[in-house]
Amino acid sequence: MNAAGGEVLHSLGMSAVVLGTVAQVAAVIAARCRKRAVRGRGAQVLGADAAPGPGGRGRLVARLRSSGGPRLSEAARRWAAPGGAWLTGWILAGGVPGCAVGAAAAYGTWRWQRTRPRGRPGHSPPERAVIAGQLPLAADLLAACVAVGAGPREAAEEVGRSIGGPVGDRLARTAVEIRLGGEPAEAWGRFGEIPGAGPLARCLHRAGATGAPAAEPIARLAASIRAERAAAAVARAQRAGVLITAPVGVCFLPAFLAVGVAPVIIGLAGDLLATGGPGR
Repeated sequence: MNAAGGEVLHSLGMSAVVLGTVAQVAAVIAARCRKRAVRGRGAQVLGADAAPGPGGRGRLVARLRSSGGPRLSEAARRWAAPGGAWLTGWILAGGVPGCAVGAAAAYGTWRWQRTRPRGRPGHSPPERAVIAGQLPLAADLLAACVAVGAGPREAAEEVGRSIGGPVGDRLARTAVEIRLGGEPAEAWGRFGEIPGAGPLARCLHRAGATGAPAAEPIARLAASIRAERAAAAVARAQRAGVLITAPVGVCFLPAFLAVGVAPVIIGLAGDLLATGGPGR
C-alpha cells in the first residue's frame, strides 16, 4: 500500500477515535442531565422528606438522587471495550493488517461480553458485616412496631429512619416505594436481596398483603438470625484454630530441632569421635 493509502487509513482511525470520545462525553452529559431531572422530581414528590438532617429521610433522598440515572448509556458501555480492542489492534499492526487484527479483537471482545455471566454486584465484606449486625436489631424494632399496631410499611419507614446504614436505608426506600404506589411484592423483593433478609422481607410482605399477625414471626426471625450469627462466629473461630496449626508448627519446628534434637545428636557425635568410632 502506498503512502497516500496509509495516510487515509490513519485519518479514518483518528476520526473514529475522536467520534468515540465525543460520544462518551455526550453520554456522560446526558446522564448528568437525567440525574438532575430525577433529583427535582424526587424533591417535589417527597416534599418535606427531602429536608436534610440526622434522620434517615435525608439519607434516603440522597440515595434516591444517586440512583437517578445511569453513569453511561448502555450503548457506550456495550461498545467501549470492542472499540478499544479494535483501536489497540490497529495501533499495534497498522494499515490494513491493523484493521483486520483490530476487527478480530473487537469481535472476540464482543462475543466474550455476550457469553460471560452477568452476576449482580454483591456487597463488600465490610458492608456484609454491618448488615449482619443490623438485621437482628431491625427485626426486633420491626416486631415492636408491628406489635403496637403499625403496619409493615409504617414500621419499615420508622425503623429505617432510626437505624440508618445499609439495612435502614433499604427499609426506608422500600417504605417510600410502597407509599408512592409501587408494587409491594417487588419492593419487598428488592429488600430481600440484602444478604440474610429474605425471610424477613417475605414475612413483611405476607403481613401487608394478608393482614396476618407478624410480631411473633418477626421476633422469631430476629432470634434465628442472632443464633445463625453466633454459630457462624463459632465456626469461624474453629476454622481459624485449625488453620493456625500449620503456621505455628512451621514456626516452632526449627526451635524444637535446635533445642531438643540438635544437642542430643551433637553429644552422640562427640562421644563417637572421642572413642574413635562405634567398634572401639
